[in-house]
Amino acid sequence: MNGAQRPPERPSDKLFELRGVVKRYGPRAVLTVDRLDIRRGEMLAVVGPSGAGKTTLLRLLNFLESSTEGAIRFGDAVVQGAQPVPLALRRRITTVAQRPVLLRRSVEANVAYGLRLRGHRHFAQEVAAALAEVGLTELAKQPARTLSGGEAQRVALARAMILRPDALLLDEPTANLDPYNVVLIEQIITRLNREHGTTIVLVTHNVFQAHRLAERVALMLEGRIVEVAATETFFNAPADPRTGAFVRGEMVY
Repeated sequence: MNGAQRPPERPSDKLFELRGVVKRYGPRAVLTVDRLDIRRGEMLAVVGPSGAGKTTLLRLLNFLESSTEGAIRFGDAVVQGAQPVPLALRRRITTVAQRPVLLRRSVEANVAYGLRLRGHRHFAQEVAAALAEVGLTELAKQPARTLSGGEAQRVALARAMILRPDALLLDEPTANLDPYNVVLIEQIITRLNREHGTTIVLVTHNVFQAHRLAERVALMLEGRIVEVAATETFFNAPADPRTGAFVRGEMVY
């Protein structure tokens, strides 16, 4: 954490590789990524102002949208443009949104939902373990509609983590939450990364959160990645002056 150094990376260290990726809506390019590698087992924070392309990047990484140009490699699979993405590959990646959508069912039914879709029939112990890990055991039978924002976010995390994805993509997971739930969710994210080896891409407006949690940090401005660096380098010795300005809270957009 906080910019811990890794040994020189090998090709097998990369879970995602993006090369020449462009996403257009009509004539407008909303995302242009010349090159981005995301390592297996790392936590990468992506920061930047609203409208910088951070959520679009997550949608491409989860293959919810296709790139207009370029290629995305995930593991051994390469996806270009609008070519079909195998379901087995898509199931290795899970996203938790800023405002998760929960079913009008109990907490435990929400957590079990993904397993049901995948044909699992005996998952009571897995659901119980996931609820315990996010501190919601006592609310297992509670209707999801009665939860607070922080509790709902923890249910969404439990629903994602029970699937044991290779990559977990988080879009502002603690936005608008009270400090107590921010701490709980950050602890859950850190455990997933450290104990389960889950690769995590965290989109956040909170630069302090990025500094606390991430091994590397990327800055996005106007649909482009300005800089990706180890956390301590990003905050203390950035290569790009726009990164330094952003960290200092100056307007760079």
